[in-house]
Amino acid sequence: MYRPTYRPNMITLMGFMFLLTSSLLSYIYSPHLDTAPPRWVHLAHGILLFLYQTFDAVDGKQARRTSSSSPLGELFDHGCDALACAFEALALGSTLMCGRLTFCYWVVAAVPFYLATWEHYFTNTLILPVINGPTEGLMLIYVSHLFTFFTGAEWWAQDFRKSLPLISLVPLPFVPEIPLYVIVLILMIMFAVIPTVGSNIGNVQKVVDARKGSMELALAMLLPFIALLAGVAVWCYLSPSDIMKNQPHLLVIGTGSAFGYLVGRMILAHLCDEPKGLKTGMCMALVFLPFAIANALTAKINDGTPLVDELLVILLYCATSVGLYMHLAISVCHEIKDALGIYCFRIARKEA
Repeated sequence: MYRPTYRPNMITLMGFMFLLTSSLLSYIYSPHLDTAPPRWVHLAHGILLFLYQTFDAVDGKQARRTSSSSPLGELFDHGCDALACAFEALALGSTLMCGRLTFCYWVVAAVPFYLATWEHYFTNTLILPVINGPTEGLMLIYVSHLFTFFTGAEWWAQDFRKSLPLISLVPLPFVPEIPLYVIVLILMIMFAVIPTVGSNIGNVQKVVDARKGSMELALAMLLPFIALLAGVAVWCYLSPSDIMKNQPHLLVIGTGSAFGYLVGRMILAHLCDEPKGLKTGMCMALVFLPFAIANALTAKINDGTPLVDELLVILLYCATSVGLYMHLAISVCHEIKDALGIYCFRIARKEA
């Protein structure tokens, strides 16, 4: 791995393939993410996530060791990390057996990631707290996978008082049965997402004020991401076939790819030092959602049957989002490597 001919991007890609394998296991053994897979799958999830985290850390060291750091490496690394949010959410969904709430776990990962990228765009510094997602957050997740290898996924899906016997000693007569994975989701939002988002906005506010810029223009760059989340939420709410429950893999991968496109465009704007403000090109990630929502609405006037079968719609949504992301990634990688005279997966410099 440490041979000089290995470009850091190759290490990044190898690490990403571990998460791709993990999400594939979740689809094979728990298609709807609401049934318990074999216990060895949880062990595999934990090991694969640990390997991903290790490779994600090693690629930067390899770049410094070989003096091969470049804008292409930054774009490639963060682009893979953006997609990793989706694929690890699917692996975690099979471990927690949380079904439709898997999409919410992806949102919990995507929101801090997008805000951190947005903050980096303005501050030129990736500011991470002492306890952060890429380190302690991933560690907690793969420890959860390994823990589930011993307890089984049902431990997360039962009432929290059964999973945590000490809590049952406290009388809670007015609290209904709540699965433990719901409690975990609430705690993550309260103690991880909200403080991180507040810190991101505060740091950007300081930089904008110091430069006498416009906070409105800065916040406008969040609109495509907000529109993506809102559009998918509306579609899921109107969906006659309940895509969030019945097609969680397609929904998360499709939306995760659209998210990756938004992140990629923002990183590209930062690398090119584009003017601050809303990037209309980012809205390409949203073009399919009006059709999906309109199709779901037709079910309201057609006895619950949409104009186009929703399985076909979500397949098209997933294919469109993946295709859009791949087009951006491949075209930008080609342009940057040609401009810098380097290879994407080899350290040797191109001949002039």
